[in-house]
Amino acid sequence: MKRRHLMALGASAVAAGLSPLSFAQAKFPQRPITLVVPTPPGGSTDFTARLIAEPLTRALGQSVIVDNKPGGSGNIGNQFVARAKPDGYTLLMAYSGYQVGNPHLFKDAGWEPIKDFVPVAMVTRAPQVVVIHHALPVNTLQELVAYAKKNPGKLNYASSGNGSIQHIAGELFKQLTGTFITHIPYRGSGPAVQDLLAGTVDLHITTPASVVAHIKSGRLRALAVTSPKRLTSLPDVPTATEAGLKGYDLDSWFALYAPAGTPAAVVQQINAEVNKILQTPEVRKKAEDSGTAVEAMTPAQLGEFTRKELDYWGNVIKSAKITAD
Repeated sequence: MKRRHLMALGASAVAAGLSPLSFAQAKFPQRPITLVVPTPPGGSTDFTARLIAEPLTRALGQSVIVDNKPGGSGNIGNQFVARAKPDGYTLLMAYSGYQVGNPHLFKDAGWEPIKDFVPVAMVTRAPQVVVIHHALPVNTLQELVAYAKKNPGKLNYASSGNGSIQHIAGELFKQLTGTFITHIPYRGSGPAVQDLLAGTVDLHITTPASVVAHIKSGRLRALAVTSPKRLTSLPDVPTATEAGLKGYDLDSWFALYAPAGTPAAVVQQINAEVNKILQTPEVRKKAEDSGTAVEAMTPAQLGEFTRKELDYWGNVIKSAKITAD
């Protein structure tokens, strides 16, 4: 009976124009893929997701839909993907501040970076840029430090949420400079930038992608970048070391993860296509113009990198005494 049933299924597949093999194991993907972004539109995580969504759509032959799920300092989006069916149709565009920072900041974030996710592909890495509202009466990083010391508690800085890299960057800046600046957390870099543009907040330390256009238009003033070398997209902006703040080196990264248990063949397929996309001149230029750099890794390399970053940022957060409160 079982044999006759299988033969009948195979016959049905042939009649539908499919081989018995394709019937047993359909080619991936067969429907649209959801790419979850744990931040609002407008920030660097969202930029990175959209950087690869369209070319990945063309490569896979199915739509890759960017779905913003902000809130909970990234935990809402991460939880959604962690609990999704592990079939390759739900992916996470992870932001490093959440992926390797939150586990050290929350007693229970509702997800675990190693247990609940399988690494798929690295996409971009970026330093931070120190930006201020154009009306603030300072033009250099040293002038900002002097102004903050003369006006303790008067200045405030925005971050994309408690425990984010922006939050860590702000607290380290205060420690290194001996200043007191009030932290104001937002639900992502997009809303933080909007309030910075409006003058509601004075300072934001974030990845260049969300602010480079505003810097070039003159609406925001960049004082320094936290990279060893100047950025080609902001050649006139000095490094933190050049600006007189040694040891202020920070970067963020953005990578794809899938729910734990996603088939290895699907992970490898997505990784191969993403790595091809990252080598295209169009994508490389878009990334470079935004102040970020593409970086390809295998799933295994990203897995090892994630573990090392978990340890590194755990030490930074502990030494800086940063909490999610």
